[in-house]
Amino acid sequence: MQGMPRNITLISSVVALALVLCLGAIFVADASSGDSVENGIKIANVDVGGLTKDEARAKVQEELVAPLQKPVTISTAGSDMRLTAKQARTTVDVEATVDKAIEEGREGGVFARTWRGITGGERKVTVKPTIEYSKAAVDQLVERVEAKLNRNPRNAKASFEPGDVSIRRSRNGRKVVSDKLRADVLAELTSATGDRTVAAPLRTTRPKITNAKVERRYPVVVEVNRGAYQLTLYKKLKKVKSYGIAVGQAGLETPAGLYEIANKAINPAWTVPNSSWAGSLAGQVIPGGTAQNPLKSRWLGVYDGVGVHGTADSGSIGSNASHGCIRMLIPDVEELYDQVPVGSPIYIH
Repeated sequence: MQGMPRNITLISSVVALALVLCLGAIFVADASSGDSVENGIKIANVDVGGLTKDEARAKVQEELVAPLQKPVTISTAGSDMRLTAKQARTTVDVEATVDKAIEEGREGGVFARTWRGITGGERKVTVKPTIEYSKAAVDQLVERVEAKLNRNPRNAKASFEPGDVSIRRSRNGRKVVSDKLRADVLAELTSATGDRTVAAPLRTTRPKITNAKVERRYPVVVEVNRGAYQLTLYKKLKKVKSYGIAVGQAGLETPAGLYEIANKAINPAWTVPNSSWAGSLAGQVIPGGTAQNPLKSRWLGVYDGVGVHGTADSGSIGSNASHGCIRMLIPDVEELYDQVPVGSPIYIH
């Protein structure tokens, strides 16, 4: 068998040598680039493509680490709160992060890297930096914001004070949305972009007892001011009308306190108390609608024989003249009677 022609053997040898030299050059070039970051790679928002390791470290230090030293500000009503990098113990492992960026550029093997180098291709990878911070410091900041901004809702309440029957009005509360605030703070704490300001997220909380509920609970209230000799009618805790009255004389005072209208009657009969002041009438029952009946045409019972009723003695209005009851002019008590249901509060002071 004859050997191969010498020229073919020579060509094969040359090609083999060229391949070896090319492969050698590829590996040498790849090895020499081992301390550089491949084009297209970013660390967070910092473009480090094409930089040496030292250059990448310097750029990360300037464009990532330095901005992260600025405080995060929580915008709150009245004054802001801040979390400094020192308080948060924020640190960036620049060395590990740059090494990771270099490793990302070496993905795909030597031939893929060489081909990207020849064609100008890029990896287009964003490396997440290794950032450390104190979660406890973030939690403490959230707690401070909660302590400042959280406010419980206030229920509406009927207020019975001398000269002031009214509503202590309800008020909405507010609550910090802690999970969102914590997430927003962490996002700013680890980001080199933006103004590093977080608006405290708030949720409105509603009272269980609203003004409307209290108004429905107290559709009618009667206030008796003994010192001013005045009875005032309130509807939905708003003043409607005041009337002149007479109240109990010394020793037979009209009792103070918060009561309810216990009963009502038109032309009520009067059971005369067994008291010395009743004289010969003590214990008798005087029919309603008669001239001898001092209760006259209307009765609103309050407590232990005390009530609101009419009187023919108009001159007694504005004085301490009764035996404990609350006297009104007959037209006035008839007007009041129709507007005050049984169970309505009556506040006497």
